[in-house]
Amino acid sequence: MTDATLAKTAAKPPRSQWVDIWRQFRTHKGAVIGAAVFLLIVFGVIFGPYLWHADPTTIDIRARNQGPSLLHPLGTDQLGRDMLARMMAGGRVSVAVGLTAMVLSMILGTLVGVIAGYFRRLDGPLMRLTDLFLALPLLPLLLVMVLLFREPLSGWLGPEMGTFLLIVTAIGVTSWMHTARIVRGDVLAIKEREFVLAARSIGTRPNKMILRHILPNILSPIMVSATLGIATAIITESSLSFLGLGFPPDFPTWGRLLYDAVDYLQQYPERVIWPGLAISLTVLSVNYIGDGLRDALDPRIRGR
Repeated sequence: MTDATLAKTAAKPPRSQWVDIWRQFRTHKGAVIGAAVFLLIVFGVIFGPYLWHADPTTIDIRARNQGPSLLHPLGTDQLGRDMLARMMAGGRVSVAVGLTAMVLSMILGTLVGVIAGYFRRLDGPLMRLTDLFLALPLLPLLLVMVLLFREPLSGWLGPEMGTFLLIVTAIGVTSWMHTARIVRGDVLAIKEREFVLAARSIGTRPNKMILRHILPNILSPIMVSATLGIATAIITESSLSFLGLGFPPDFPTWGRLLYDAVDYLQQYPERVIWPGLAISLTVLSVNYIGDGLRDALDPRIRGR
C-alpha cells in the first residue's frame, strides 16, 4: 500500500453508525415496504382532509347507504356520512392513540427496567410488580377502567379529550411490562461491562451513569419495542371501540367504524372491509418495521 493510499485512508472520516443501520435496514424488503405503507397511511390521515374536504360528521339522509361513486369514493353510511372522510378522521385518532400510548408505555417500561436492573435492592419488588401486571387479564381490566373513569373525565375535559386521555392512559399503564423485562436484562448485562466498571471506579454518580452509559446502550431494544407497542395500542383501542366502550359515536375511529358496520354486514360488507383493512395494514407494516429495526440495530447482523 503506497503512502498516498495510506494518507487518503487516514484522511477519510469514519463512517457513521446510523449509515450502517440504514444500509442494513434497506436490505430487509419487508421493513422497507412496511415503512412506505405506514408513512403513506400517516400522510393520508394527516393531510388527507386538506385534499378531501367532506365533513365526516355531516348527515345527509338522502345520500345514505350509497355505494362507491365519484362523489363518495368509499360510499356512505346509514346516516349519509362520507366514508372516506370518516376513514381519514378515524385513522387520525387511531394513529394518535397508538403513538401516544406507545410513548407512555415505553417511558414506564424503561423506567422500571432501568431501576430494577441497576439497583439490586429494587430488582425483586419491581419484577414482582411486573409479574403481577402480567398476570392480570388486560381486556377485563381495561373495560373496568373505561366504565369507572369515562364519565368523570368526559365531564371534566369533554367527551373527546376525556375519552382520549382515558384510553391512552389505560393502554399505556397495562402494556409496559414486556419492555421493562427486556430493558432490565440489557441493563444487567451492560452494568458489568468494563466501561461501566471504570466509570464507577472514578466515582460517577448513579444518575449520570444511567444517563450517559446505560441508556445510550439500550436504545436498540427500546426502539424495537416501541414499534411493536404502536401495533398493540392500535389493536387495543380498536377492540375497545368495537365493543362500544371507546370514543363517542360522533367521534369516529377505525374500531368505531367496525362497530357501526356490524349491523349492516350482510347488506354492505365494504363498510367492514375498509376499516378492517386499514387496521390490518397499519399493524402489519409496523410489525415489519420492528423486524427490520431489530436486524439493523443488532451489530452481529449489521456487518453481514
